[in-house]
Amino acid sequence: MTIRTRLALQFAAILAFTLMLFSLVIYFVTAHSRRESFTDNLFARARIVAHVYLDGTNRDEASRASYRRYLAQFYRTLPEEEARVYDAHNKLVFWEGQKSQQPVPSLLLRQVRASGREVQLSDDFRQSVGLLYRDARRGDFVVVASSVDIDSREKLRNLRVILLSGLLISFIIVGIGGWFFAGLALRPMQRVVREVDSITASDLHRRLSQADGQDEVSLLAQRFNSLLNRLETAFAGQRTFVRDASHELRTPLTALMGELEVALLQERSPAEYRRVLQSTLDAARMLTALTNGLLQIARASDDPSQVPLKPVRFDELLLQAHEEVQRRHPTCRIDLEFGDPAPGRESAPYTVLGNEALLLSAVLNVMENACKFSKDSQQPVTAVLTSLRDYVRLEVSDHGMGMSEDDRQQVFVPFFRAETVRDVPGHGIGLPLTAKIMSLHSGAIQVESQLGAGTKVSLRMPALRV
Repeated sequence: MTIRTRLALQFAAILAFTLMLFSLVIYFVTAHSRRESFTDNLFARARIVAHVYLDGTNRDEASRASYRRYLAQFYRTLPEEEARVYDAHNKLVFWEGQKSQQPVPSLLLRQVRASGREVQLSDDFRQSVGLLYRDARRGDFVVVASSVDIDSREKLRNLRVILLSGLLISFIIVGIGGWFFAGLALRPMQRVVREVDSITASDLHRRLSQADGQDEVSLLAQRFNSLLNRLETAFAGQRTFVRDASHELRTPLTALMGELEVALLQERSPAEYRRVLQSTLDAARMLTALTNGLLQIARASDDPSQVPLKPVRFDELLLQAHEEVQRRHPTCRIDLEFGDPAPGRESAPYTVLGNEALLLSAVLNVMENACKFSKDSQQPVTAVLTSLRDYVRLEVSDHGMGMSEDDRQQVFVPFFRAETVRDVPGHGIGLPLTAKIMSLHSGAIQVESQLGAGTKVSLRMPALRV
């Protein structure tokens, strides 16, 4: 079932229930009002009959005959009306109107004498009322008046026909109107669906046109446009990454193939073959390092929910990275400095929540870059680990060649190499990988550098609450 059909049916059902409830209220209130009005009329008739009967019995025969003619004319004003008067011994002493053969129940007479007023309803709109009339000279009389409320029966029948017809017509109008207005309300959604269907991977620059309002469809279009922005950025980054990775992989492969082809052109001496094998091994190592870096970037770009995280001692991680860098670069001097823990964090000052392997790779990249780019400097590389209240910060500073401001703004682009470090071995994936790892851990990385004055890289991660 479509949303349009469901909305139309729901709107029709709600309105149908409301109209039916309203119609029932109108019908029963009208019926009750007419019944009360008819009951009051019958009581008025009973009181008049009581007055006429008592006055008539106190006159001569001619006066009583005149009263009877008056009553006969009076009774014809209500359909099938009759009136009966019973004395103190429940004996019928007066009877006018329709001569019904059905006697008045004795229970009704007793209830009237006990309560002074009683109403008895019967089927087919016939209503009977009893009234106790007290007379000081002749005693108490019970006056019973009954009649059929034909007018109410006809009026209520007409009211039922009107209400049912109105309900039926209303259902038809509401169904058609609900279908039409539901279509109008969903028309922007249909336009959004058509526009989404027309967007392919080759034209992710397109955006939905329904994002300029404040309704739910506009909010949905805005969110979808935001998703398209992220997808376009991801696709562009993926294309750039694949292009740059292909270029970087082609260089060592070309060198490797060239060495082998040259070696196979003619017979070589063992020393020459040894040189070729050594060159091939160096190229293979370069390919391995590049491949590992690309795999690490792919891993760091994963969904954070898929990366296992656990408490990690950042100080121990720094010592481990220091040992590995010293093994790779024995001539590089790295001074470590650990700051005092922040108040309240003495028990675990440098503990963070993260992936140990990825964080170790990030620290290694930063420290190894500092060693490589300050190779000719006589001053040591410094690594300062600070424990603050809400985060842990590592600052790695060198006094190497540094970089220009334009180059500094490009250091997080994969495979970017600054002009001053083109002759230093590397692939330009260390800092981009570190930035992705920091983003994965809700951390941040900041690079400050001046050409010829060195570089400082700051890593900051949220501290684990203890």
